[in-house]
Amino acid sequence: MTLVKICGNCTPEDVLAAAEAGADFVGMVFAKSSRQVDVDEAQAMVRALGGPLASHELSLPPQTITHARHDNETWFQHGSQVVARYLDAKRPLTVGVFADQSIEEVNEIAEEAGVDLVQLSGDESWEDCLLVTKQVIQVVHVSPIDSPSDPMAQVQPGFAIALMLDAAHGPYRGGSGHTFDWEVARRVAERVPMLLAGGLSSENVGEAIRLVQPWIVDVSSGTETNGRKDHARVRAFIEAVRLQDGRAEDGTNR
Repeated sequence: MTLVKICGNCTPEDVLAAAEAGADFVGMVFAKSSRQVDVDEAQAMVRALGGPLASHELSLPPQTITHARHDNETWFQHGSQVVARYLDAKRPLTVGVFADQSIEEVNEIAEEAGVDLVQLSGDESWEDCLLVTKQVIQVVHVSPIDSPSDPMAQVQPGFAIALMLDAAHGPYRGGSGHTFDWEVARRVAERVPMLLAGGLSSENVGEAIRLVQPWIVDVSSGTETNGRKDHARVRAFIEAVRLQDGRAEDGTNR
């Protein structure tokens, strides 16, 4: 089943609506953005979902074998197992989104807000991931002028727990509502579990899943109306994902 991350939430009502609709992850943006929230707002969203992951009992898979740190496929497969155990303990997980902020600021905000995972969406290095006190989703941005390049050339195992591909567009990189070449994403998804972001909506997510077969789909602007989270559009997006999952399960529309 394709997992769903609803990003750009700003209020407890937003995250509760996403959780009720069946979201697996909810994101809150601490980077400079029209969706930026402060620590108090983030804390309210975390509390609305029952507190941070740290307050839950976790059963994690055994440590991955040493060579996984040098092999993308093994490393990110293990990361997906870790995330699955997190989701067994708490659903949805909260994700704090940062971009081009100091690691000290990232850690301070993430700890104070109580988010479960950190997403680095700027120009942070893979080595920076090891300095973050939470598990990290690292974003690789794909530009239309780069296609059909291979984003895996930029990926290094052993640092982030998960990999996201997003469109490179606009001053804030992600959350722009623009797609990129899904054929590029498909080739990555054949090799490692990945998050697909960039211009997704209830209208096109079924096609994206059919073509790319990502581990997780991530949406922000596609669930908004006039720049604010639209709970009806959140429900429609998740319903579209589940509809495509159902078609894939019975072997149709593939």
